[in-house]
Amino acid sequence: MKLGGILKKVFGKSYTSVGPEQAADLMASGGVLLDVREPAEWRAGHAPRARHIPLGQLAERLRDIPADRPVVTVCRSGARSRQAAALLARDHGQVHNLAGGMRAWVDAGLPLRAKGGRPGRLI
Repeated sequence: MKLGGILKKVFGKSYTSVGPEQAADLMASGGVLLDVREPAEWRAGHAPRARHIPLGQLAERLRDIPADRPVVTVCRSGARSRQAAALLARDHGQVHNLAGGMRAWVDAGLPLRAKGGRPGRLI
């Protein structure tokens, strides 16, 4: 293992914070938006094409997240998704946290969808 790999394993890898527009750009180029909110929050409204894994299940479901694509974590305001980003950054390549969470996403005018494609709402 190269020195960089050893240092990453010992010290962990950090993640970066991105804004909603950057997150949307990352998704458009093949990245994954990982929503770590609770199921009721997800059902009320989420970003189109986002994946949902509640924060409490994330450690058990790490293999469900592609390691070869950028991952942007998101929650309502950014606190839970920072925890998720720190966890993912240990083993995944490019990890980002959406600063301001879904609140920032909605404030930027980006879409929010509920089940069946209906317009969503933030709870």
